[in-house]
Amino acid sequence: MYLSAMAAFYTTLLCLILLQIWVTAVAQKGQWKTATATYTMDSDSSIIDEGACGYGDLHKKITYGEYSAGLSSILFNRGSTCGACYELRCVDHILWCLQGSPSIILTATDFCPPNYGLSAEYGGWCNFPKKHFEMSEAAFSQIAEKKADIVPVQYRRVKCDRRGGVRFTMSGNSHFYQVLITNVGLDGEVVAVKVKGSRTGWIPMARNWGQNWQSNINLKGQPISFEVTASTGRTLASYNVAPAGWQFGQTYEGKQF
Repeated sequence: MYLSAMAAFYTTLLCLILLQIWVTAVAQKGQWKTATATYTMDSDSSIIDEGACGYGDLHKKITYGEYSAGLSSILFNRGSTCGACYELRCVDHILWCLQGSPSIILTATDFCPPNYGLSAEYGGWCNFPKKHFEMSEAAFSQIAEKKADIVPVQYRRVKCDRRGGVRFTMSGNSHFYQVLITNVGLDGEVVAVKVKGSRTGWIPMARNWGQNWQSNINLKGQPISFEVTASTGRTLASYNVAPAGWQFGQTYEGKQF
């Protein structure tokens, strides 16, 4: 009787400890953190039309659209956070922040490079280890006056709300195969990818740059499946996404997280 009671006590205690760890982790993930933000004018279309994540013209990707941003080194993390979603709000500046501190959801689509020739307090906003968002003009205007040079912001990671499935855009040649992965839901951040042809097993792909993943396997003439792993550890397999007659330059849609 005594041993049963002790076992029940320790089981309950363990459950409470695990619950507390989970609650703490969730709270930290949604916790507001401090950073700064500037914007790139629409006439300088690098964030919208190019970007270090490899997404290309964001006007053609309606789920990302114009609400995008380049991240400083510490946030960009060598491209692994491409596609991640952030909620931002302007704070602590009565002159430049819009009334009520409205927030906006952004997608990480670019890298804001450091400029060590300038002070981190003036011009070198993306110098390591500064946390900085170089926002599109459309996004910035939703939280602050465009007359502002730089504004203090709070940010937090949020779930990405995407329409449709994860998209896979093929490129390369017979000796080099690359896929650009976009429209990723959940946390938006892809940390691992595997590819499978009808005549192969699952083959790990390597990150080339941004969200471009590569393999040297020739998969021409085979239906292709993909396995995508998000930073949460959750894995999504989309079977036979591309038919046997797939072509480079085409985009195919799989499942969604």
